[in-house]
Amino acid sequence: MKPTVFVVAGLLSLLPISELRGAIPYALANQVPIPLAFLFCSLLNTLVAPFVYLFLSTLHRLLAHIGWYERVFSRLLERARTRVKTQVDRYGYIGVMLFVAIPLPITGAYTGTLGAWVLGLDRRKTFVAVSAGVLIAGVVVTVVASLGIQALSLFIKRVQ
Repeated sequence: MKPTVFVVAGLLSLLPISELRGAIPYALANQVPIPLAFLFCSLLNTLVAPFVYLFLSTLHRLLAHIGWYERVFSRLLERARTRVKTQVDRYGYIGVMLFVAIPLPITGAYTGTLGAWVLGLDRRKTFVAVSAGVLIAGVVVTVVASLGIQALSLFIKRVQ
């Protein structure tokens, strides 16, 4: 197993496009043991939440002094909050966790953290919810990918 496999899997874990959906299957396809692939990729993906929260908060503070940004952002923020207020009130952080746990395009640590930030949810509780969601998604992706790779191996002869 080459070290570059871990570098690529790590980068895939941190990229918003692939996250776990790309990282775990890549690692498994390159003979990384299942527990190691799950732990390595999932732990890296949990790091997304605090960095995204920090980035968004810092960027917002820098741009908040610009008049047009404040007007546009305030309108968008208010619209987003009114649209999802009932769901947030009902499901709260469990909803964030479940949203992140669904390993589909546009769901994941980036989008879950962005949504929580826009809605003004607590940073620490968001991190816990996103981390739990990432771990659940990691289990789902690992199971599906490992079963898929094992099923595919029936049809592919490996050259030693």
